[in-house]
Amino acid sequence: MRLLSVDLGTSNTVAVLAAHGRPPRVVEVDGSATMPSAVYCEEDGTLVVGRDAERRARLDPARFEPNPKRRVDDGVLLLGDNVVPVTDALAAVLRRVFEETARQLGGEPLDEVRLTHPAQWGLTRRNVLLSAARLAGVTGEVVLVPEPVAAASHYASLAVGQALAVYDLGAGTFDVAVVAATQSGFTVLAETGLPDLGGLDVDQALLEHVGRQISHRDPASWQRLLRPESTADRRARRALQEDVRAAKESLSRHAHTEVPMPEPFEDVLVNRSDLEALVRPSMLRSVELLASTIRSTGMAPNQLAGIYLVGGASRIPLVANMIAEHVRVVPTSLDQPETAVALGAHHVPKDGITPRSQDLTLPGREPDTVVTKPVNPAVSGPYQVSTPVTGPNPVQNPATSGAHQVNPSTSGSYPVNPATSGPYQVGYPQTGPQQFNFPNVAPQRPAKRGPDRKVLVAAGAVVALVLAVAGGIFVLNRPGTPDAQDCKTDVALDDKGFTGCMRLLAGAVPDSGTCKSGGAPGVGGVSGIKGTAVSCSVQDDYSVQYVLTETVTGADQGAEAVVRSLKSDIVEARWEGNGLSGEYRAAADGGLGLLVFTADGLPLLGIVTKSSGGEELTADAVADFFERTVQPGT
Repeated sequence: MRLLSVDLGTSNTVAVLAAHGRPPRVVEVDGSATMPSAVYCEEDGTLVVGRDAERRARLDPARFEPNPKRRVDDGVLLLGDNVVPVTDALAAVLRRVFEETARQLGGEPLDEVRLTHPAQWGLTRRNVLLSAARLAGVTGEVVLVPEPVAAASHYASLAVGQALAVYDLGAGTFDVAVVAATQSGFTVLAETGLPDLGGLDVDQALLEHVGRQISHRDPASWQRLLRPESTADRRARRALQEDVRAAKESLSRHAHTEVPMPEPFEDVLVNRSDLEALVRPSMLRSVELLASTIRSTGMAPNQLAGIYLVGGASRIPLVANMIAEHVRVVPTSLDQPETAVALGAHHVPKDGITPRSQDLTLPGREPDTVVTKPVNPAVSGPYQVSTPVTGPNPVQNPATSGAHQVNPSTSGSYPVNPATSGPYQVGYPQTGPQQFNFPNVAPQRPAKRGPDRKVLVAAGAVVALVLAVAGGIFVLNRPGTPDAQDCKTDVALDDKGFTGCMRLLAGAVPDSGTCKSGGAPGVGGVSGIKGTAVSCSVQDDYSVQYVLTETVTGADQGAEAVVRSLKSDIVEARWEGNGLSGEYRAAADGGLGLLVFTADGLPLLGIVTKSSGGEELTADAVADFFERTVQPGT
């Protein structure tokens, strides 16, 4: 019996082989246990994968896709001048693994191939994976295994009725699942995830942090790195991204490291505390989702056999610390969490992956998540089996590239998508005599302060904000001071792009400043703010962003996310104006100023930034500017 399990990940692919009665072992490709899942398209359409693709990317990064799995919904990739179906890109990655496995087996065919996939993947995405396997030349039996089931099988031997949780933080997505042992195998009791959170998003946050340290020295050169126009610029950007990723990995082992920078910039020292401050809000989202998913099964965390960490990004020490702090269970991890899924897939009984006993599909997720049957390629529909090839991999199945729309906007860096942030309302059907209702998890705001300013101390890193804006879509249609419902029923914009509620918060700023609408709300290095926004340039390098969030809780959470990122002392006080009242918090460090303010009982959030104030800039100075110029009613 020759059995190969493949975990085709967002950043890396791992394969495990068991043959001739020997125990499973990792198949090393190009001398490493992990092979980059990257693809590079030559001018003639030939696809090169793995480390060879990464080397060629230095010649022409426009022909390179480092994470084809993250593009599974796009249909096709635009690599240089070539349109490449996603199935062909994934097939090229699998084909390289199969070729190396065949070489080690002396040309003997595989009896069975197991491919793992995220638990949320529905039929459409799983068919993409199956199609890629066919194009890669698989002729034996194919079995699809959900990743949390494989991880559970690898980490623990469960007695029937026991369950464990899998916290899977990979490069592209975050997935959480509760898996239980049954008499015939495993069942997924509950699963969900965050498609906008992964190691790539951590890389992006660290890159933005580095930019805040050095971009002011040569803004034009930094913009060329962010938006390369020439091959030389793209090479420099690619090298910088690799160095940032290496720095992130180093900070999991060391307290500080340096990021090498291209000319004309000097190298940047980054600390683990800096990284943790940048990613803490996003990691908190994942931990809260872990806790709510566990509770949705009717179990408490301490009733599980354990919480197990999977995925390379789970190496970040903050992850384990936050799980222990918020869930009250110390998670378990192995030395190589990247290989856990591929190794575990070997131990899952082929017919022992049972569907969930309850319909726990979340809104917006694809149904029919768990695959339970092995696939026979001879009867699997329209997919044609292609013959294996050696050497470079030519693009196959060109017929699939006709009707697909190319979406090049998803290439390049991967920003966090704030549309999926915010409170987590997890609704599940009743599981027994007791109905479990879990409210949105909202950080606790500090107690209301009096009119005098108070100085607080907060942990984290001061964030130099890159303000993005989104157009508003409401205006008040009721007279008087609005309530939260009024803000949600606004239906018109004024000439500056503000809704009625937002205009009350903005006061006179739109009359004297330059305001723009469009884009996404949020601040650099801080995710989780959801809503529509308008930003205004005021004076003396000050800018203000006004955000209409979906809920009052969303405004409070957005403010808390910004406040948690601050490292210096924080000035806090109450404000009143335009019939509104609320509180603000201000901080300054290294010439950068920040102030966040909210309105009591309204889904409104304001963020004031000063981009260049010199070392003498203080939180009190930022607060004075707010009270003098920005505060409503001034």
